Amino acid sequence: MPRLIIDGKEHDMPEGITLIQACALAGIEIPRFCYHERLSIAGNCRMCLVEVAGMPKPVASCAMGVNDLRPSVDGTPPVIITGSETVKKAREGVLEFLLINHPLDCPICDQGGECDLQDQTMAYGFDASRFQDNKRAVEDKYLGPLIETYMTRCIHCTRCIRFMTEVAGVEELGAIGRGEDMEITTYLEHGMMSELSGNVVDLCPVGALTSKPYEFKARPWELSKTPSIDVMDALGSAIRVDARGKEVMRILPRVNDAINEEWISDKTRHVWDGLRTQRLDRPYVWRDGKLQPASWEEAFRVIAERLKDLDGARFAGIAGDLCATEEMFALKLLAEQLGSTNLDCRQDGARLDPALGRATYLFNTTIEGIEQADAFLLVGTNPRHEAPVLNSRILKRIRQCQGRLPVGLIGIEADLTYAYDYLGAGPETLAKLADGSHQFLKTLEGAERPMLILGQGALARPDGAAVLALAAKAAVAMGALKPELGWNGFNVLHTAAARAGGLDLGFVPGKDGRDIDGILEGASAGEIDVVYLLGADEIDMERLGSAFVIYQGSHGDRGAHRADVILPGAAYTEKDAIYLNTEGRPQMTGRAIFPPGDSREDWKIIRALSGALGKMLPFDTLQALRAAMFDAHPHLALLDQIDPADAAAIERLSAKPAKPGKERFAPAIDDFYFTNPIARASSIMANLSAMHKHASDKATGTDG
Repeated sequence: MPRLIIDGKEHDMPEGITLIQACALAGIEIPRFCYHERLSIAGNCRMCLVEVAGMPKPVASCAMGVNDLRPSVDGTPPVIITGSETVKKAREGVLEFLLINHPLDCPICDQGGECDLQDQTMAYGFDASRFQDNKRAVEDKYLGPLIETYMTRCIHCTRCIRFMTEVAGVEELGAIGRGEDMEITTYLEHGMMSELSGNVVDLCPVGALTSKPYEFKARPWELSKTPSIDVMDALGSAIRVDARGKEVMRILPRVNDAINEEWISDKTRHVWDGLRTQRLDRPYVWRDGKLQPASWEEAFRVIAERLKDLDGARFAGIAGDLCATEEMFALKLLAEQLGSTNLDCRQDGARLDPALGRATYLFNTTIEGIEQADAFLLVGTNPRHEAPVLNSRILKRIRQCQGRLPVGLIGIEADLTYAYDYLGAGPETLAKLADGSHQFLKTLEGAERPMLILGQGALARPDGAAVLALAAKAAVAMGALKPELGWNGFNVLHTAAARAGGLDLGFVPGKDGRDIDGILEGASAGEIDVVYLLGADEIDMERLGSAFVIYQGSHGDRGAHRADVILPGAAYTEKDAIYLNTEGRPQMTGRAIFPPGDSREDWKIIRALSGALGKMLPFDTLQALRAAMFDAHPHLALLDQIDPADAAAIERLSAKPAKPGKERFAPAIDDFYFTNPIARASSIMANLSAMHKHASDKATGTDG
């Protein structure tokens, strides 16, 4: 263990770290512009200079490792000085050079108040420059609808380039020219096509790259900042919701090494404008051939009249992809009071069954566990669209292994940002892996911790149960279950934030109950009279026939267009609610703003409705609801912790006979930017969708 003397104090440091990291462990902050702990070392800004005793000039602490230093002649540890006059003058010189060409337009810069250059100039700069040269001017670049560029401010730290190459895996940004003529650009002058491109705005230490949708909207000190989690996919990425008054102004990532590190997808970051458009802010009732505004009492009265003396078998409830556990638990209790077991949270028809065991529908390895895997098999999934941050985690692991890590794909061929072996398109290929006859298994012989990731494209089909069993057989055949190592490599990647929570709560058909297909068939045939859509917008509304439809949700989307009664609910930024991510980790959103108009939190609506129906639910407060939910499902109380599932369930599943069809696995997501009502209400998402569609219609990157 290397020993260093930093500013007069002796410290033992871990092997292999850099001096800038060693100083941080010693409690000393070193200024930096180009260095970022999750990116490769560039060493080109020179702001992190420190003095090392015995060396003739200051060294860049980001590029010097603790193992590169040798003890003094007398055997004393290397001496690092971070606050000497030499270091001070070096840093002042660096800042003076950086500010020669910087436009100094802080009053109109969106980075103002959050700018590293501002902060470090205050700490290490001085009030005048000795240079009188004309400032350099650089033409702004087009990077798409998300990123506004002011390239004259650029200090050439190259963080954006390194991020796009190393984390996003798409080499869309680069540098042309040398010295003062260097410019950061996309080589073909088109918008960046990565689903993670918005993260470069956070990385930029100056105002060269700013958020185009947020441009000139607010200053950071005007905003209230609420920690929360994302529900645009099933990862549960840590986010911060910044709001002013009644509006969400922007969404930023928070650091969570277990899930998203400090990255979020473009959809997560920019869906905020969809939170304020097409909102349902009052109840509606179908009268005189159209939906008309109504009071809560009138809406409940209409529902009560329709449900009066209704046989429970003729009532059904469907939970949507953005539902929190509290409202699903409340609706499940209400359905039980009504005598109905026709419940389903699997809008897409995925053949996942809680009765088979939690391990059969969770991401058992955990997201952080990806960095221990030494082989991947992707089945019926495109993680770049279904979970972009998870896809970058796979890329990170592949880069750690210098690209020598085997990756196989069964399903639709796609650009995943890393190389893979395309094995086949459907269940027949999976069957060969399950029976041990596929040659890909030979490449896995030396793998100690292989990982299988099963996507909804393989499960949301009539033979999904057989595919699930076949995937379990394949996991056993490839050695993905190793209890002696504490390794369960069988993983299901969900696309809906509500799915794992709904399955854990048992929001699935009970005894003699109908699943999603059965509910729709029953409604179409007149066997289901009332359907309760709890934020469910992804089903075929035409199949509801003449059924009486109650829609509870936040946006006027497909479900609201079909509804007979609309009950306006709250979006995820407007309530404190628990979600389970694809790993089965309970996490809580934070209420940043209140629901608009007469909208209410969803559990409150169901509780009030139960009173109007004479089926009073046994709770009056959110705390009482959660107490009942935790009593029935204790693991939901373990916020930010994972209750590991028993891997024996996968072995039992693998023993079941499986005879799937021959159809190829279809993609689970048709359009990454239009997967839920909030995203479909967003004009930013519409622009991104149009840009990607336009790009895919071109034959080559040079087409006009």
